[in-house]
This record gives sequence, C-alpha cells and structure tokens, in this order.
Amino acid sequence: MKQILVISGKGGTGKTILTGAFSALIENKVMVDCDVDAADLHLLLSPIIKERNDFRSGKTAIIDKDKCTQCGKCIELCRYDAISADFIIDPIACEGCSFCGHICPSEAIEMQENESGEWYISDTRFGSLVHARLGIAEENSGKLVSLVRAKAKELAEKENCDWIIIDGPPGIGCPVIASLTGIDCALVVTEPTLSGLHDAKRVIEVARHFKVPVKLVINKYSLNADMTKQIEEYCRQNNIPVAGRIPFDRTIVAAMVEGKTIIEYSNGKFKEMINDIWKKLI
Repeated sequence: MKQILVISGKGGTGKTILTGAFSALIENKVMVDCDVDAADLHLLLSPIIKERNDFRSGKTAIIDKDKCTQCGKCIELCRYDAISADFIIDPIACEGCSFCGHICPSEAIEMQENESGEWYISDTRFGSLVHARLGIAEENSGKLVSLVRAKAKELAEKENCDWIIIDGPPGIGCPVIASLTGIDCALVVTEPTLSGLHDAKRVIEVARHFKVPVKLVINKYSLNADMTKQIEEYCRQNNIPVAGRIPFDRTIVAAMVEGKTIIEYSNGKFKEMINDIWKKLI
C-alpha cells in the first residue's frame, strides 16, 4: 500500500481538483482530505457520512463555584486575562496552560477537554473518504490530521487497498508536516506566477527535510509561458521531476460548479492527461 500526498505551497493552485481527478481515475484506494481547517474535497465527491466521531483536543479551565472562595489569586496571576472579576473564565482567552489550577488554594479550578471538531468516514461514488472538520478558532489541526491519516490507513488495510490518495493542506505549517510523515511521494501543484514558484519552493524544502520524494505539476501553465519555463528550470536544477502540465481551461471551472471531477465532466478530454501524470507519479 502506497500513500500519495497532493500539496501546494499556497491555496488556490488546483490541488483538490487534481486529487478529485485521481479519485475518479484510480481503482482500489482510500481518499483522505487532510485540509481540516478548510476542507473542500467533499464538494467534488458528495460523501454520504456513515461514521461520525468527535475530536477532542486542548483544555479549558473551569471554576467550581461551590469550592471557589473568590480570593482573586487566579485573576491576579492569569497572564492571558481570561478570568473576569466575577470569576468566569473566557474560553476563547483561556490558553489551557492550567497554571490557575495549580495556584488555586481551594483547588476550585479544573481543566476540561475541548470538543474541537469532528472526523468522518464516508462513502462516495469513487470509494471511501476519510475527512474532518476543525471547529472555528480551534487549535491542534496537526493532531487532527494525524488522526485522520491513521484512520485512513486502518481502513485501507481493512479493505486491502493499494493506494491512499491524500488531499493535503496548503502552506508549510503544522498540518502540512503532519500530512507529510510517512508519505511515499508528495506531488506539489503550483501555478505559473512568482508567488506560485516562491511557495512551491518552501513546501518542497519542507518535504525534502523529511526525506519525502517530490514531484511537481504546473497547473494553468498556458497563462504564463515564461513563468512556466522558469519553474521547469528550477525543477531541472534541483532534480525535481515534472510529472505534468495542465492548461487553463474553463471546462475545469464548469466541472467545479457542477460538483464533478474533471474526469467525469470533460468526457475524456482530460483523462489521458491526468493518466499520464499518474503514470509519472507512480
């Protein structure tokens, strides 16, 4: 079983479109959406949720009013100003450091685990999808990504799948690092702009730091031939295989509006192109 991660150094490059195309093209796989902060693979795959689970992470302080003597020590020493004058803790301001609980003389403060989001196992027309939703302003997205990936691996082993296809988060932060761990290959999707190249370089450096093999796809390459050549030259100099180039085409926009993958919507127009990328990828 091999794990393929589709990532980008910035949002909007088209990685979810490519992941959706792989989902429609490749057999015997489990699909994963690791962009837990702003998941959108489900918009193309229309999943039917068959298993829903809570994600708990981080802690918030809670004051037991029956034990509290209102000595004010917690208000005085809380560096986040999370405790009001009437001894109510603001759950947004509270950083979960638990210092107030340690210094409370009456032991009136406890740490309560937060419900930070949900994760799901769903059926789609292309097979199983493991995905998640992190709550608004919640932390520990990397921990949720690790959980989603672990559940996807369990499911793939149970279903005897050959592939795990992962739609990764954008950028180079904690959820990207959690997505890269143990991956067989990372496919970086970029676009022919200066910012596209700049951010692709950053995520490639992160992948190489973790010794993950990298390949690259240039999306919308036809919009800027000079920039496309510059990206390809960077790849040549740094021994990064270019797995393919995808032209700008309004068909892709129309497919997204219809909630379909480009493989389904284009009646074979993109199938050979995506298949060639997949062959070079594997």
